[in-house]
Amino acid sequence: MRFVVFGAGAIGGSVGTLLSRAGHDVAFIARGPHREAIREHGLRCETPDGVFVVRAPVVSSPSDGDIVLLAVKTQDVEGAVRSIAPDIPVVCMTNGIAAERIAANHVREVYGAHVFVPATHLEPGIVQLWASPMPGAIDIGCYPQGVTPLANKICSALRSAGFASEVRDDIMRYKRGKLLGNLGNVLEVLQGPNVADEEIHARAREEALACFEAAGLSYTIEEPQVSLKPIEGATRTGCSTWQSFARGKQLEVDFFNGEIVALGRAHGVPTPINAALQRLVAAKLRRE
Repeated sequence: MRFVVFGAGAIGGSVGTLLSRAGHDVAFIARGPHREAIREHGLRCETPDGVFVVRAPVVSSPSDGDIVLLAVKTQDVEGAVRSIAPDIPVVCMTNGIAAERIAANHVREVYGAHVFVPATHLEPGIVQLWASPMPGAIDIGCYPQGVTPLANKICSALRSAGFASEVRDDIMRYKRGKLLGNLGNVLEVLQGPNVADEEIHARAREEALACFEAAGLSYTIEEPQVSLKPIEGATRTGCSTWQSFARGKQLEVDFFNGEIVALGRAHGVPTPINAALQRLVAAKLRRE
């Protein structure tokens, strides 16, 4: 069983390096300078307990028998899954609740992952993992619901790499809960990391909760207890959306706040705060 990590950024890179260090067969799919850095020097993972480098193959696409750990941003999911054969299982290690729906249009076996891993990727060839001794938690479940023997095998592999990992028969309920937190990511882009306005985030969450209730969607808010620790010579920066902004990449705001706006429209729930945040960040990106 080979894990092909499609998107070797903060989450994919951290998960892939730890799986490889634990003895699992791992390959990476990456782009641009990050791809070349991994090819030439391996993928460097910096942690509170030290630094290690994984030299795993960089491939262009998965093969029969692989399991894809899809860790690209949601706006890149469509393009990614079109390069994956329909019978290859795909685990969406993404934030938001749209990636699984998109992937299911192209592949037969889709799993959702509720990921809580404090990680950073700002430089080619380097990821930073900020928790120890447990690096984070990743729960797995079938999309839209259910469990399979493969889900158990994936969780077992993740546990062997040090993660907390459980099989969930209602994984999207957990991912909807995490989305409530991700609604505040845009504020770090607008206001700066670690200074986001909690009142605005709370109002965005209230709109989302009203949308979930109107749509009959359940949610579970669960943040595993991980111990954040410093990495020698490094400074922890902002959330995943801020990291994308810092690297000049597209942002997932349309799949976070925009998801709530669309849900509100479908069920007659006003979402002025989420709509305003979506507009503000779009205007900021046009000016940059």
